[in-house]
Amino acid sequence: MPSAPDSDTLQTWRDHLRAMLRIRRFEEKAGQLYGMGRIGGYCHLSIGQEAVAVGLETALRPGDARIASYRCHGQMIAAGMDPVRLFAELMGRATGYCGGWGGSMHMADPGAGFYGGHAIPGQQVPIGTGLAFAQAYRKARGLTVCSYGDGAARQGQVAEAYSLAAQMALPILFVIENNAAAPGQDRTPKATSLRARAEAHGLPARMVDGMDVLAVAEAADRAVLDIRAGKGPVCLEIMTYRYRGHALAAADKAMTDAEMRRVRAERDPVENLRQRLIAAGEDAAGLKVLDREIKAEMAAAAEEAGNAPLPDPAALREMRDAGGPTR
Repeated sequence: MPSAPDSDTLQTWRDHLRAMLRIRRFEEKAGQLYGMGRIGGYCHLSIGQEAVAVGLETALRPGDARIASYRCHGQMIAAGMDPVRLFAELMGRATGYCGGWGGSMHMADPGAGFYGGHAIPGQQVPIGTGLAFAQAYRKARGLTVCSYGDGAARQGQVAEAYSLAAQMALPILFVIENNAAAPGQDRTPKATSLRARAEAHGLPARMVDGMDVLAVAEAADRAVLDIRAGKGPVCLEIMTYRYRGHALAAADKAMTDAEMRRVRAERDPVENLRQRLIAAGEDAAGLKVLDREIKAEMAAAAEEAGNAPLPDPAALREMRDAGGPTR
């Protein structure tokens, strides 16, 4: 019979649960705001994939860089970024991370170590490789975590990034968030597994259960340890699910309703960690209070963000003349 977790382990589990709940309640609130017409354009949610962002973040430290796809809200919250400013950016408010001009798909804050969600699938992979090259060239102590989906992992620019990173032993962790739901994946070659594509370029690669935050954290710790030791890039193929369509403006569904109910009932990362804590003696009522507090936090954040001013159209001309966003 396994021994009971010690106090430090329990606190780690509590921290993971809080972080995943903050992502989930943020995303649920964002979905609600989109339905009310308060968020425009495209909005891609990561409900169901919370363990990936939280597990990866446990291995990172100041000076590390993160770059992701358009489904990026979870990574930003896990990295400690402000939900008020995130909601403000989603709602096109001047207090958002990009002054309200970027929206859901183009948020970034290099000062916080987050180099953007990127709207074009796979675009972030060569850019992330460039970030890692800069870290190596400057002899910085940091590394780069580059996250992308199973659709992007099949692209040629990703293969080129693998090859360059391996040849130069760059400090980068490539993360395939494989939710098996890439649009058009039925029209792409499937003979080779996604992590095998990285292995073909000399990268050590590993499959990870992305519905278990502890498994993701353990895999990230191992990978990052090797990268920091100068052994070069590593690839993790993290198997996960998303519970909403590709985008809130799209009608597609990743899975059938029956499969979705089964996954949520059996493998949901938030609920499974909650049950693990309860089995270890945590007060179930206290965990419900925590959830209510986080829901209230996100509701208040959305309210504050929605009351912020819209950006001044003149600022757009200033950004154009300056060659890009100034925030």
